[in-house]
Amino acid sequence: MLRFIVNTLVYFAAAAIGLFVADMVLDEQSFSITYPLGFLLAAIIFALIQAILTPLFTSLADKYASMLAGATSLISALVALVITATISDDLTVNGFWTWFAAALIIWLASLVATLILKVTVVKKVVREVRD
Repeated sequence: MLRFIVNTLVYFAAAAIGLFVADMVLDEQSFSITYPLGFLLAAIIFALIQAILTPLFTSLADKYASMLAGATSLISALVALVITATISDDLTVNGFWTWFAAALIIWLASLVATLILKVTVVKKVVREVRD
């Protein structure tokens, strides 16, 4: 149970960091998030959708197209971004290349954030809880 809670928090933090980095890097006319409540809502929606889609896409890629297995996280980031922007009025993405760039930035920032969080924070928290 502890592992599930920690992983959920890591997914949320990574999604929030990814969205924030995309908002800072991309032009405000093509990618924008309403702060602070819209940002939190978008991060929650994005994290939940990506947490559901990534394992689904990974299993589909493993079953039907193993060469695409590495791209499943990027694809799920794009799909999660599309669904989040559709559900939430607080996230706006305009233009084909902005969609692609935003998904790539969010995926990369989330990947780095997840690795850093799991290596540093998560191990420390789990160790403290066990002691």
